[in-house]
Amino acid sequence: MTKIPNRIYLTEDEMPTRYYNLRADMTDKPAPLLNPATGQPVSLDDLKPIFCEALARQELDDDTPYVDIPEPIRDFYKKYRPSPLCRAYSLEKYLDTPAKIYYKFEGNNTSGSHKLNSAVAQVYYAKEEGISHLTTETGAGQWGTALAEACAHFGIDLSVYMVKCSYEQKPFRKAIMETFNSRVIPSPSETTAVGRQILADHPGTTGSLGCAIAEAVEEATSSNNSRYVLGSVLNQVVLHQSIIGLECEKAFAKIDDYPDTVIGCAGGGSNLGGLIAPFMRDKLQGKYNPDILAVEPASCPSMTRGKYAYDFCDTGEITPLAKMYTLGAGYIPAASHAGGLRFHGMSPIVSKLYDDGFLRAKSYKQTDIFEAAVLFARLETILPAPESAHAIKGAIDEALACKESGEAKTILFGLTGTGYFDMTAYAAYTNQTMTDYLPTDAELAEALDRLPVVPGQD
Repeated sequence: MTKIPNRIYLTEDEMPTRYYNLRADMTDKPAPLLNPATGQPVSLDDLKPIFCEALARQELDDDTPYVDIPEPIRDFYKKYRPSPLCRAYSLEKYLDTPAKIYYKFEGNNTSGSHKLNSAVAQVYYAKEEGISHLTTETGAGQWGTALAEACAHFGIDLSVYMVKCSYEQKPFRKAIMETFNSRVIPSPSETTAVGRQILADHPGTTGSLGCAIAEAVEEATSSNNSRYVLGSVLNQVVLHQSIIGLECEKAFAKIDDYPDTVIGCAGGGSNLGGLIAPFMRDKLQGKYNPDILAVEPASCPSMTRGKYAYDFCDTGEITPLAKMYTLGAGYIPAASHAGGLRFHGMSPIVSKLYDDGFLRAKSYKQTDIFEAAVLFARLETILPAPESAHAIKGAIDEALACKESGEAKTILFGLTGTGYFDMTAYAAYTNQTMTDYLPTDAELAEALDRLPVVPGQD
């Protein structure tokens, strides 16, 4: 029997040339974005002041199954794609499991994560429309880094609002964004009206992605020839990230295998949605029935403890309303939370699939996910991003379940990036100064009680 290689690579010619739109195969579509002023579904005209037109069209398109990837985007992708599908032989041996464990490694680029897949696409479309300036938010810094690289390549100015606690914990992320000529502002800040209001309402706050989004949207909509771009949650981002799953599908075909279980970390949902896309398509079409697992942090548990409802994507409450699993736009994770995945809500696509029972979710404490990260690093020689470690922990538990049952399942998880800018967090874990924070029911209820009231919605 031929041994499966440690890494399965596609050639450049085998790289997908089209994105896959998961919504096209969903019988029950995700609920539409709503205009908060009217309570009606947003139109293209509503979105064009915020996003460039091509991205706005992708955001609203529930029906086109495949979207061509423009050649300039594919040319950029070839700098780091196709990315490898890897067999975790050492981890399998350590766990003494009959399961086969694979991971899709998205960290082999300068940004260190999967975020570059959508950053390149969004900046390309902005450049095509003559946009000269973009704004965005970033939490752990992976998205901001990726977007800074793409903007430098295409010659577009960029302002990045970085969650304040990450800005302070990860100075080298700020430095690399500035290396690519981007402006980085700790959020909430005095730069915007919404930032000043958040600081007045919450003195000393360490910020959240919701705060940073609000500031970035305000700058984009009040500046000349500027647009806002987002690194997760939105339909357009999940579309671009589908290249991850599509490459996995081709790689598994090369070794005549197919995953029984697909596991992704879940913050805003872009990596998870992209990884599972073709496998969820097969599930929706009745071809296969893979078990799909979303893993989120216990300190920001939007799926496992949140509510499926319309909510703002930002703390300033100026974005369109999205129906998603949410903890409330005002929820701010504890500053001690170093594991990433800090967004209060979940992708409308992923949320709908979860609510309809097509995938399941679980959460872990950050000390548990760092334990898994350190084990993986020592066995597989890649230092994973804390976000990725949530998926690693999920895969380990699934493999141990196979050990108990004797099932030789094929497990796939997404290794979304590397953790070399997260050494403060790793040091806290190895020095045993890391703590776990689990929000109380009362704390979650306080934020959820402030969800917007939408006529006709539960």
